[in-house]
This record gives sequence, structure tokens and C-alpha cells, in this order.
Amino acid sequence: MPEPFPITLDITADDAGKRLDQFLAAKLPNLSRARVQQLIAEGKVLANGTAARASLRLRSEQHIEILGEVQPPPLRAVAEDIPLDVVYEDDQLAVINKPAGMMVHAGAGATDDARNRGTLVNALLHRFGSLSEVGGRLRPGIVHRLDRGTSGLIVVAKTDQAHRCLAEQFARRTAHKTYIALVHGWLEPERGTINANISRDLLRRTRMTTRRQGGRTAITHYKVLRRLDTPYRKFCLLEINIDTGRTHQIRVHLASLRHPVVGDTLYGAPGEIKPKSRKSGELNAGKPLSLARNFLHSTALELTHPTTGEPLLLRSPLPEELREFMVLLEKKD
Repeated sequence: MPEPFPITLDITADDAGKRLDQFLAAKLPNLSRARVQQLIAEGKVLANGTAARASLRLRSEQHIEILGEVQPPPLRAVAEDIPLDVVYEDDQLAVINKPAGMMVHAGAGATDDARNRGTLVNALLHRFGSLSEVGGRLRPGIVHRLDRGTSGLIVVAKTDQAHRCLAEQFARRTAHKTYIALVHGWLEPERGTINANISRDLLRRTRMTTRRQGGRTAITHYKVLRRLDTPYRKFCLLEINIDTGRTHQIRVHLASLRHPVVGDTLYGAPGEIKPKSRKSGELNAGKPLSLARNFLHSTALELTHPTTGEPLLLRSPLPEELREFMVLLEKKD
């Protein structure tokens, strides 16, 4: 809708007899019929100075005034009965083993429809009833995040006190997260640190990048656990620790080394992994493989309990779908 408000439209003889909502939908093509209905329902459309109804039949020489944009109600998380794998729980916090494919919380731009459903937050609200409010109504209890395509351990605060204490541990780097990743190719050396600032990719806004000047400090440490030479080429199984928690940090850092996480098509991994040639001109008889998620799993979480001060160390093994994928990857004819 053009600005500034108010917007005034004069009714001509050609418009007389039309319904108000139909007239506005035609005059304002960048607004949907539903949005026009919302404007009218909120009393933001006046006919000769009086709030109008959608069904109003227009008359010549009427003046229609649009006072402002629709104000959607503030979005908040809603409780949903979704199964959770709770690894640890007490009256202050819980540690959840999140499956791949589940968003931690709805985005700020989401609406109260399917995009705000099926989140970890919604499942937590149903399971626990109340969570800390430090993160706001969209992110109750959420101290840190995991990407939608990443599985594994995430800690959740039940009280504001616990939330602040846990957040400080992550900020001071006294809380530690360990990940397992499978990447394309063989990394050298066996251990390494990636220290490269991360910022938003200006060309593809869903991606992050290390190629822009500035950005936020990001540090990732990796250790090679296994080198795999398979019928589908070479791969490395890595143990990863991060000093910072930037958006897509592990994924973008590994991709910057040209060793993308398996399954991570956003950062250059192939959607389908084809078997390598046995001999020149002869293809392996194995079928191409694909993974419908990123091979990235939060396998361990180490922190200090916010009230007792006791150390907590939680672990989560690789989920079944990742173990099965590795079996297929290494399977010989």
C-alpha cells in the first residue's frame, strides 16, 4: 500500500454500486482481499468520515479514506502436543534431544498459521506449561538455537533466573557444545581452527558468508575422528567445538574450506551423492545416495547447573538415520 496515510479515494460514476471491499481490492492491487477485509474490520476505512462495512455499496462523489496499515496481533508461541525426547529435567531447566526438521521457534515474520506450528517451543509449552520469559513470547525458555536441519542437544530454561545464568555461561564460553559432522573430502590437518567473521550474504539472504568485510567474530575448532574412503568418494567424520554461536556457523565455516556438511545443499553440498568410477568409463553399480537433512548433530552439552553449581554433562549418540546413512555410504558391492 502506498504511503503516507491517510489515503483518500474519490468515487466516480463508474464506481457507483460496487461493494467497498471489491473496489479497494481493485484500486490497491498490492493488497489481498483478506488484507482489505482486515483494514475494514479494524475501522481503518472511512466513507465520508464514518467507519464503513465491507458490503457498503458505493455512491458517486463519496470519499473513501484509508487511515493506516493493518496491525496484526502480536505473535506468540502456542502449546502443541508434540512428543519430546527429554534427556534431563529438573525444576530449573531441561535438556532436549531435538530431531532434525523441527524449528526451535517461529520467526518474527511468521503468522499464526502453519508456519507457527510444530516448533520445539510449542512442544515445550505443552510439556512443561511455563518457561522463562527472558527471550520473549516467541522464544520462551530458549537460551541457544539449533538449525532446523540439525539434530541433538539443546538446553531450555524454565525460570528467568536459570535463563540468565545459562545465557551468561554461553556468553563467557564456560558452557561447551560438541557436534559431530560428516563432510565431503578429507580435511588437513587432523585438527584445526577456523577463525573467520560471519555476516549475511547480500545476494542470497538465507545464507551467511565469510567473504564480506566486517561481520561478527566466529571461531570453530574441529578434529578428524575418521577418514572414510568409500565407493562414493572421500569423507571426514569430525568432532566440532565452537567458541561462538553465530547463525549457521559450523556449516558456513566448513563450506568456506570447500568441505561442506553432507546434505547441506544451501552451502554447496550435492543433493545426490553418486558413486565414483571403478575404472575409466565404468560406473559403480551402487545407487546414488541422498540425505534429507544435514549430517550435523549436537552430541554433547557441558554446563554448570544454575542453582546447585554442579557440573552437567549430557550426551546424545548419532540418530539412527545418520548411522544408517554411513552404513550405506561405506557398503561395498
